[in-house]
Amino acid sequence: MSVEKNPEAGSIDEVGDKAQLETGLDAVSAGQAAPGPQAPAAGPAAPKNLTQLKVEKTCSRGLAGWLASNRISLAISSYQTGRVYLVGSDKQGRVSFFERIFERAMGIVGNAQRIYLGGLYQLWRFENVLRSNEVIHGQFDKCYVPRNAQTIGDLDIHELGIRSDGKVVFVNTKYSCLAELSQTHSFKAIWKPKFISKLAPEDRCHLNGLAMVDGRPKYVTAVCRSDAVDGWRDRRHDGGVVIDIETDEIVCEGLSMPHSPRWANGRLWVLEAGSGHLGWVDFEKKKFVPLAFCPGFLRGLSIIGNVAAVGLSKPRNQRFEGLPLDEELRKRDADPWCGVQIVSLTNGDVLNWIRFEGDISEIFDISFLPNVRNPMMIGLRTPEIRDLITFESDIASEVPTP
Repeated sequence: MSVEKNPEAGSIDEVGDKAQLETGLDAVSAGQAAPGPQAPAAGPAAPKNLTQLKVEKTCSRGLAGWLASNRISLAISSYQTGRVYLVGSDKQGRVSFFERIFERAMGIVGNAQRIYLGGLYQLWRFENVLRSNEVIHGQFDKCYVPRNAQTIGDLDIHELGIRSDGKVVFVNTKYSCLAELSQTHSFKAIWKPKFISKLAPEDRCHLNGLAMVDGRPKYVTAVCRSDAVDGWRDRRHDGGVVIDIETDEIVCEGLSMPHSPRWANGRLWVLEAGSGHLGWVDFEKKKFVPLAFCPGFLRGLSIIGNVAAVGLSKPRNQRFEGLPLDEELRKRDADPWCGVQIVSLTNGDVLNWIRFEGDISEIFDISFLPNVRNPMMIGLRTPEIRDLITFESDIASEVPTP
């Protein structure tokens, strides 16, 4: 395990084809994959062994330069494949993909120091252990180590938020509520929609997305207002709502499977997954205003400045058929993507993109990691998790008396 001072970064050249992409430490530095728990992945077509997945990655020619010039990286989760991808730029001017396995990887939120991840039955906390002038393995400027995994049970945890006091808030989709961690129980419910009559493990309205404003939970998305078990599946076409949790007011309605609300630049941005549109909420009319079409079922949104990273998935057969997205794709003679598109919030143009193909068809969440050039993450079944030991100390240095 080598930790070094950070050398001066070289120039960044644009790249774009598959041969120039780097797959991260698992394949490049370690020489082998570093699997997490071997268990069936969520999703109807997922292979039984998560470590045997074959995924191809391509990206736009300008992505490496854009990431490097803005000193920014991406954290991407895919629950169907149990994958977390950390996407940055290396010293050779290439896009770096670093991959780890966490079963049913869902909501992900982070920054240069800390990442939180929702999984099948645990909520994970990762801490960066490198100082600002250090690199590890000669290339990674951030090294996220799993420091805590609180067992919460299979709550179908969706999106996460971090309060200004550091507490984690998460969407508990199975119980149709917002929740926090509890010291003794699976969760502490802190809010539910007025139309939900009781806390029950029935996923009645498919509460799924969370927007934080000034360090507090403010807006959520739900596929409908159903108060019956699994009732949301019959109202996917236009039953979607956005709710202000402080007033319990429905501030936007008539959406097709809304996801991933985010407050940025004085607007509430939302993904209308059922139509493939990124847009914003007109609070006066309580309507969704589309800005850009992305060819896929949209989940996962992160905004920095005037740019958004949008997650795209291929619609599942039967479950998501018959949505407006079908007609939108037909109109454009387009096929659905699995990947990420970087979209300008000024004009809706796609500035850069990542595309995943092979044994992956769904993305769940995305988080920009500002001030991170090329990140890595310690896996659960690698020698590194045993050998990478760091500590802090309040013990004063003592000089022995001669």
